[in-house]
Amino acid sequence: MRVLVIIALLSMGVSAEAQKKGNPLTVQQATLAISKVMMHDVVNPPAASRFYSYSLMGAYHLVTVKNKSYKPLEQLLTNRPTLSVLATKQKYDYEVAAVYCILESGRLLLPSGFSLEEDIAAYEQALKKSGLNQETVKTSIEVAKDLAKQVVVWSRGDGYFKLSTLRRYTPVKGDQYWYPTPPAYMEAVEPNWRTIRTLFLDSAQQYKPVPPTPFSKDTTSKFFEMAKEVYQLTKPMTEEHAAIAAFWDCNPFAIATSGHMMLGFKKFSPGTHWINITGIACNKVKANFDKTVFAHFMVAATLRDAFISCWDEKYRSNRVRPETFIIKNIDPKWEPLLQTPPFPEYTSGHSVISSASAEVLTYIFGDNFSFTDDSEMMFELPARNFKSFRAAAQEASVSRIYGGIHYRDAVDAGVEQGKKIGEYVVRRISN
Repeated sequence: MRVLVIIALLSMGVSAEAQKKGNPLTVQQATLAISKVMMHDVVNPPAASRFYSYSLMGAYHLVTVKNKSYKPLEQLLTNRPTLSVLATKQKYDYEVAAVYCILESGRLLLPSGFSLEEDIAAYEQALKKSGLNQETVKTSIEVAKDLAKQVVVWSRGDGYFKLSTLRRYTPVKGDQYWYPTPPAYMEAVEPNWRTIRTLFLDSAQQYKPVPPTPFSKDTTSKFFEMAKEVYQLTKPMTEEHAAIAAFWDCNPFAIATSGHMMLGFKKFSPGTHWINITGIACNKVKANFDKTVFAHFMVAATLRDAFISCWDEKYRSNRVRPETFIIKNIDPKWEPLLQTPPFPEYTSGHSVISSASAEVLTYIFGDNFSFTDDSEMMFELPARNFKSFRAAAQEASVSRIYGGIHYRDAVDAGVEQGKKIGEYVVRRISN
């Protein structure tokens, strides 16, 4: 089944530059193959951003070796990997090596990375028919494999494999604190994600958001007012608000119940949605290979740091979700439009990562960059049109209120938190 995926990707539109040089697979297609494996594995949103950043890191390094107008990793990142290209007398094609490195890194890193072996084999077969010098192809593959191994070795020092040894989340007594929600009452996702090594940021606390609105059951309080807003938006839910909430749902594993039976539905994560938007932007401007790799890696690395920053606040404030509060204090029969994610509420993750990504993409492609986002069409959701990346990020943010899973201040503070992270990344890129 997996080989059918890569064959389908190979039949998709390949850039004119790739066709001219004979490279049969684009960065977007290789990244989509990574995304599909993560969807199969139900990789949670923070972990997905980690896998994207590493899968694209070697490819970006190869671009910087060839094109000196892009900053090398050791100048760009605060926590700097030391990567080197395999010494070889034979020429290599850095584009072939970069695309292969994306797939090979994913193979080595992902839980079901072995399933990419068929994708890689299909790519190798396509390269044999590409018209490229086969000695060059062979050397390019050797370079890619060596670089992917270096990335994996460096990744092992980021704290990811220590997460299972750290204290698990235990629900705290008190109505103001997060508690697992229906229908599955899943345990907290990545309560120690703040310990993961950042790439751009100095630490998870560098852009700590303002404290959340104080919890209160008083019907005249600001907190109760915010909960009432979420509740009233569903009475009734407008067709447009429902469409926006569904489009930006991005729940990797939504559960539907029917009697005593539970069904799980897999979808792309929020980070995958923004990686897809990056590919859409690259396709629209017919970005060359180097700019395409640059854009994808910058967004991936930004997503990684944005999730670390957001998750640091989530488990510090540990705030109750609207679903829990509204059922207890407003309407015991109320249900949110979207399934409530299994982690604390403040700040809104989609608001943070969307705003951060939008700032980086605005720097790369410009403001007022209109595009059609068809990322969710494979899940039978119609495409949506946006006038800019910031407009898309704003819609993604407010969608969490429409969906009934966030309060207003979590969205507003998340937007500000993400904007600051994105602006910081832009300064690192441009200075």
